[in-house]
Amino acid sequence: MTASPTQTLAPERDAFHLGRTLELARRGSGRTSPNPLVGAVVVKDGRPLGEGYHWGPGEPHAEAAALAACSEDPAGSTLYVSLEPCAHHGRTPPCAEAILAAGVERVVIASDDPSAKASGRGPEVLRREGVEVQWAGEEVAQEARLLNQPFRKHAITGRPLVVFKSALTLDGRVATRTGDSRWISSEESRARVHRWRADADAVAVGIGTALADDPLLTARVDGGEVPTRVARRVVFDSGARLPVSSRLVRGADAPVTLICSPAAPRSVRDALAAAGVEVLVGEGDDEAARVGAGLDALGDRGVQSLLLEGGPRLAGAFLDAGEIDEVRAFVAPILAGGGRGVLEAEGVASIADARRAVGVEVERIGDDTLLQARLREW
Repeated sequence: MTASPTQTLAPERDAFHLGRTLELARRGSGRTSPNPLVGAVVVKDGRPLGEGYHWGPGEPHAEAAALAACSEDPAGSTLYVSLEPCAHHGRTPPCAEAILAAGVERVVIASDDPSAKASGRGPEVLRREGVEVQWAGEEVAQEARLLNQPFRKHAITGRPLVVFKSALTLDGRVATRTGDSRWISSEESRARVHRWRADADAVAVGIGTALADDPLLTARVDGGEVPTRVARRVVFDSGARLPVSSRLVRGADAPVTLICSPAAPRSVRDALAAAGVEVLVGEGDDEAARVGAGLDALGDRGVQSLLLEGGPRLAGAFLDAGEIDEVRAFVAPILAGGGRGVLEAEGVASIADARRAVGVEVERIGDDTLLQARLREW
């Protein structure tokens, strides 16, 4: 994780208003990528004058939206924002300019922006023009950073944040000895997965899952397709065996990317490309190397978040490559007594070498228990 800027502990009222910026920021979930989630509140004489959040690419940034929503002149006010204001020209004008034009006297920021085009430039512009700039305390700052983990990892590494999702039995099986897995998790758990798909930039499976289940990998929320966008569907398929007749290729108006090895037959690759599949060749001598090459290619295409849905072999390759950032596991109250395990990886030689989560959350969903474990933070 990158180092945070020098921070000044905000008083209690500042923490309260910063908490509101995080609530507002979450309203943009699933719509803002490749931009971050950001919320802002303008306060004067202890009274909120206006608030706003970033809706999506090309739309006003949170600071501009909050200033535009003010019920009175914001001159002399304090602006609270969940991410440092930008100072660069993009699809919209710099937020620092809007803050200066509005006469804001003080800006309190929850977290830094690690991207090269930002990284402290906005706060420095504001300071030079006489605006008081303060940073939140660590508790609020961490919450704000966690809100934008995909954006942060992509800004720092160029690769998407990888979230591995699995549904397993009490004895750690994802399928029975005959390969049956429908349905280990509850209906409520499956609905949560569709919400995650709607929020992700891409959803990935291995060729084994693609051949066995013939999935669409689209998101259905509240009984219908998500109206905002459809995530890129990604298949890691070293031999380019995905049939052109599969539902992934034919069944939805959404991009499909296939990542294969250089050994995959050219004729098969060409047939998939002719059917509308983006075929990428992942260079490398083993699966772990090709995982890294595939993530680099996806990152180059603006993919910031990847929901990894299976199966055990692909998940094992991601684990061996050190490319799983978070695990979300639905544990169902059933015993299979055999079958496939969650991960098929080389793994570690000793427990002392095992990766340990840096943060764990537990939630009951239907009859299942959802474990969300962050393996690292950005």
